[in-house]
Amino acid sequence: MSQPPPPQGGQFGWGPPDPSAPWGRDPFGVPYSEKAKTTAGLLQLLLTLLCSLGGVGRLYAGHTAIGLTQLLGMLIAIPFMFVLIGIPVFVGLWLWSLIDGILMLTGRPLDARGLPLRP
Repeated sequence: MSQPPPPQGGQFGWGPPDPSAPWGRDPFGVPYSEKAKTTAGLLQLLLTLLCSLGGVGRLYAGHTAIGLTQLLGMLIAIPFMFVLIGIPVFVGLWLWSLIDGILMLTGRPLDARGLPLRP
């Protein structure tokens, strides 16, 4: 006797798959992105805290302008910390990246195409 096939597709795991929303839909009916908000938020938060590499979570989510601004700004400000101008620039970029990571974890962030990151 053969086993029935496992349920497929749909937001709740049953019904036909929705080709326009392979990752499901949010409560407002908008299809989720293929990127996960937990991954983006943790990349942003942990790499900012541990390595001072802010912007990696934004790069993952597809926001290259914001991600490169945070990442390259911090990398350029590090050598200038020996002269006083680099300290406030570095601290400002560090705080921006840190708060951005927290907001990505707790909010409803979007990817570069405007789709909400999946939970």
